[in-house]
Amino acid sequence: MSEAVPEPPGPADPAPLGVDRTPTGVAEVDARLARLADADHLGTSGHLEVYEDVHQGLRDTLTALDRRPGPPPPGPRPPSAT
Repeated sequence: MSEAVPEPPGPADPAPLGVDRTPTGVAEVDARLARLADADHLGTSGHLEVYEDVHQGLRDTLTALDRRPGPPPPGPRPPSAT
C-alpha cells in the first residue's frame, strides 16, 4: 500500500495586497495612486512596471506644479520719503 505524496506547492496566484488608498482630493494624484491597483492582478515580475509608471506620473505632477503661473512678482517700490 503506497501513501499519496503531496504535490509541491506551485507559485501563488496574484492576489490583492489589501492596502487602502485614501483619496487626496487632487485628481492627477488620485489617478496615479489608483493605478497601483493594477499590480494586484499581476505576478511580482509585473509590479516593477506599474510602480515605475506611478512614480514617474507623480514626479510629472509635482514638476507641473513648478510650471504653473503663480501671483505676479511684486513691482518696484516707490522711494520712501525720509
